Amino acid sequence: MSGTLNKVMLIGHLGDEVKMHYFEGGGCIGRFPLATNETYTNKQTGERVTNTDWHNIVVRNKAAEICEKYLSKGDKVYVEGRLKTRQWQGEDGNTRYSTEIQVQDFTFLTTKKESQAGNTPQQQPTTKAAIETQQAAPVQKPEQEDDLPF
Repeated sequence: MSGTLNKVMLIGHLGDEVKMHYFEGGGCIGRFPLATNETYTNKQTGERVTNTDWHNIVVRNKAAEICEKYLSKGDKVYVEGRLKTRQWQGEDGNTRYSTEIQVQDFTFLTTKKESQAGNTPQQQPTTKAAIETQQAAPVQKPEQEDDLPF
């Protein structure tokens, strides 16, 4: 096989608010931690054990602005993207590494308000493409309904 694949799909809860960073050229990035859980039963003790993994999520430009506007700590979200490892010099002179998920697509699954109220999410999940389409599309008045049986 000659091709390669770098793809990550996660469903988790935001661990903090989206932190925005703006650049001189007009671009921006948003960063937030995402928690995913693995739960299993310990065979020796019989008790349920939950392990939480934290992922560094990075979204860019319009997607970052959408995430900042609609997401908050505790919200459940699906993200899809690719792994990217960055390297930099720490203040102590040591080389540091950070692995991030560079988001290419996302879907809001619940909001904090829905999670606290115990409601199920609406039938229209919010994706980056859906939000951009809603913003660009003019509002149309509903037409008369047909009496068709299908």
